[in-house]
Amino acid sequence: MEIEILLALNQEWLLCLSIFLLLILFLTIENINQTLIAHTIHALLLVQVLFIWAEPKQVTVFNGMYTTNGLIQFQKSLLSLGFLLISALSLNWLKNCKSIIEFYILLLSSLLGMYFMLSASHMLMFYLGLEMATIPLAAAANLDIEKRKSGEAAMKLIYSSAFSSAILLMGISLIYGACGSLHFAEISNNLVQNNLSIFGFIMLFSGFAFKISAVPFHLWTADVYEGAPLPITAFLSVVSKMAVSFVFIKILFQVFVSLEVIYTISLSVLSILTMVVGNLFAIRQENMKRFLAFSSITQVAYILIALMGLQGMAQGAIIYFLLIYLFSTVAAFGVIGIVSEAYNKENISDYKGFYAQNKFLSWTLAIALFSLAGVPPTAGFFGKFFLVMAGASKGYFILIIIAALNMIISFYYYLRIVRYMFMEEATESLQKISVQPVSKLALIICLLGMVCLGLYGPVYEYILTFSNTL
Repeated sequence: MEIEILLALNQEWLLCLSIFLLLILFLTIENINQTLIAHTIHALLLVQVLFIWAEPKQVTVFNGMYTTNGLIQFQKSLLSLGFLLISALSLNWLKNCKSIIEFYILLLSSLLGMYFMLSASHMLMFYLGLEMATIPLAAAANLDIEKRKSGEAAMKLIYSSAFSSAILLMGISLIYGACGSLHFAEISNNLVQNNLSIFGFIMLFSGFAFKISAVPFHLWTADVYEGAPLPITAFLSVVSKMAVSFVFIKILFQVFVSLEVIYTISLSVLSILTMVVGNLFAIRQENMKRFLAFSSITQVAYILIALMGLQGMAQGAIIYFLLIYLFSTVAAFGVIGIVSEAYNKENISDYKGFYAQNKFLSWTLAIALFSLAGVPPTAGFFGKFFLVMAGASKGYFILIIIAALNMIISFYYYLRIVRYMFMEEATESLQKISVQPVSKLALIICLLGMVCLGLYGPVYEYILTFSNTL
């Protein structure tokens, strides 16, 4: 039994060991080589990513509270890939950061919480993983201690997280009262549609909506994204949102199947509100971080549409889209971070004439924006196409028409930045930015992901195989 537990938690043990080693280094060594620390963590995360190719095994331990299988293992590797790329693109910021060990301890702890959240088969395990993933992020948002906005971002994140967690925990309590159990399988078997179970589900659903920034639960997002250090913003936008989305799929399709009518209505309303409000506010933004905050809110709407489709098709489409979203958003944040560290500029207007001196960075950001907008032949087009097709599998055609109109509107604010970079004259001379080799490699990986994932069909088929069998 002990060997089975060790093998089931191999990814978690590796993270725990890394966190403890970092704590020991922090307490015992004063002047530490920051570059060595960063590259060591990169090696660790690369090992985590390589678990994608490990032999998938179905293992259940801790009296059914923890489960792992091929799909969960794949999802964990995707989260590690996101963190690896974000860290590689943040080397300039990390060099100037006085808290590099704290940065990695906090984000690895958050990643560990996400791992437990993904493997949870019990509401308490899920809730503990969620809190372990959230609380370190609130502390990490304040790593730019000298900046007031960073402290404000941390406070807003901790307050909004506490509020949403309280709502979610109340929903879990009501679900327990309705079903008499907190195991996912037993909740699914015992759940009866009545006022208590519906109210508990709505509170649980609202807690998830807070975490993924669905409208009207999005009010914290833009302020936190703007105030937090850029690597933390990227982590929140990519890794955290992916983890919650993966769990949301599991909760809806495996636990609350009997409440499909209720959650379909909720998803319909939230998806329309999210795409409309996200688009309207994205058009108005002048700060790049706030712009990407509302962009990420809009992307959530298309995930919500897919959640109303057939289970296997919806799950495959969402995981595939999130993989594309990972490469696109990390690339965008990576370029913004490099420019911010070089010029201390984060406004959209600062990118006028950017192409003249920084061709590689301009093309990377442009392709990332094309992918987020869903412009063919980038992978973002295929990702959104499969999401919409998943929603169409149950005949929600009016919702799909609304989504298509909103996609057209989104072209305006994505292409506005591209026009600034390639067609406008610079109001201020922007010199060529030197990009570190590791960061450049990360951007190239993102570029390959944004281009090749849409043209190479076996990736989607591989994901769909997982989704149809588990």
